[in-house]
Amino acid sequence: MDFPFLLQTMKTLLAALPMTLALFLLSVSCGLVLALLIVWMRVGGNAVARNFAKGYIFVFRGSPLLIQMFLIFYGLGQFGFIRYSFLWPALREPFVCAVLALALCTAGYTAEIFRGGLRAVSPREIEAARAIGMSGGLLVRRILAPIAFRHALPAYSTEVVMMVKSTALASLVTVWEVTGVAQRLISQTYRTMEVFLCAALIYLVLNFIILQAFAALERRLSRHRDTAPRPLPNAKPQIA
Repeated sequence: MDFPFLLQTMKTLLAALPMTLALFLLSVSCGLVLALLIVWMRVGGNAVARNFAKGYIFVFRGSPLLIQMFLIFYGLGQFGFIRYSFLWPALREPFVCAVLALALCTAGYTAEIFRGGLRAVSPREIEAARAIGMSGGLLVRRILAPIAFRHALPAYSTEVVMMVKSTALASLVTVWEVTGVAQRLISQTYRTMEVFLCAALIYLVLNFIILQAFAALERRLSRHRDTAPRPLPNAKPQIA
């Protein structure tokens, strides 16, 4: 094993890590906001909005992310009203197209994850909140949102990890993140094993940090379960 080459390769790939982090953070943030809007449309009473949300989720969950990215990067410029609009200076940039594709895709998955979290909320808790006169906004803030997010957190953490790995597809639209730089190094050195081992190590460490952060958040949101009183192991029932 050529350790000097591995060290130099790791330095080169780490220089591309900020691009990977920018892709990841922007796409997850935009996707989260869009997912909340889709969930609101999905569970709302408006039939048109509900059907639109269903169609959106079906399209972006049912088609490959790579095809979605190619359609956005190569396809949008074929429409004149986009090419000659104020949006074109941004949409012709590979980075913007990659973020847009990643955000639109993760929004479809995240919306279904959060909808599952909402369905896990007990109807009794909602009825109890309404019985004491909670308004709709207070009900969402105190009951629905915290409980639904706690139920959705394990699945959402998996989706976030998948988004870290999905940023590698941005290299196919000329965004030079970690995987793109790794492929360029391989074309120059023909040392596939060493370069991809370094890239895999970077993704493993990054995903480990993310999973630890989600685990800490899950423990924080579940503190009430750890502090609940537990019966003594040898306690005998009292007979009146």
